[in-house]
Amino acid sequence: MTITFLDGGMGQELVHRSGAKPTPLWATQVMIDAPHLVRDIHADYFAAGANIATTNTYAIHRDRLEGTPFEDRFEDLHRLAVDMAIEARAAHGSGQVAGSIGPLGASYRADVQPPHDIAVARMAEIANLLAPSCDMLLFETVISAAQTRAALDAVHGLGKPLWIAFSVDDEDGNRLRSGEALADAVALCEDAAVLLANCSAPEAMPAALDVLKTSGKQVGAYANAFTRITKEFLEDKSTVEALSARRDMGPEEYADQAGTWVASGATVLGGCCETGPAHIAELSRRFGKG
Repeated sequence: MTITFLDGGMGQELVHRSGAKPTPLWATQVMIDAPHLVRDIHADYFAAGANIATTNTYAIHRDRLEGTPFEDRFEDLHRLAVDMAIEARAAHGSGQVAGSIGPLGASYRADVQPPHDIAVARMAEIANLLAPSCDMLLFETVISAAQTRAALDAVHGLGKPLWIAFSVDDEDGNRLRSGEALADAVALCEDAAVLLANCSAPEAMPAALDVLKTSGKQVGAYANAFTRITKEFLEDKSTVEALSARRDMGPEEYADQAGTWVASGATVLGGCCETGPAHIAELSRRFGKG
């Protein structure tokens, strides 16, 4: 069985490397201040064994930029993020680039999802910016059936493989963070190429994978290493200062968890928030060819 390796976390890695205080713009602010750090992190992930660089576009949404000095840089920031991934791939000599599209409004909150037509239009605008330069489009941290429907409609006709990563309840991988059954969202995904579970507790992934693989599609997982998603983080304009990293999820422990995902059928492995190049290197060492 061949494993495809995604990269690990970008936002938290940028915050850690830059030493900057977290802001509501998160990884976007660091990229504006120090774009070379984004390229360097992509390069480190490729060197660690990643096959795919995920663009630093997760949080570049018009609603996130509204009221900041960067409102008029929406298209420019997407181009910058894609360029950093492409430059790192060129230097490495191989690999693919996944165009990341994060949730509208805020992560983990189904209540701020716009009405369907508005959500589709906003996601389609991003998808059209990313598609020409990316090998696939990756919708990350999808937590509801409504977000799933919008993602599917947003990429219709673009001709790029669609990957969807669902964030599930940390204690029940059968359910999305909205409370809906993961199976209900999976049933909508006939047009998706790959289904993943992401940004959830590592322990929740096997149950999620059991649901995802009922689709008959390629499946995988990339977990976060937060202790828990706090109420403070779910407030408007929050920052990652409201979250804390687990102390029991270093590269070896994370790879131990990934072994249970492979046993559950995962053929795509990576890392989400609070994972870094060392985590991907350990995944590659354990589950790569040879």
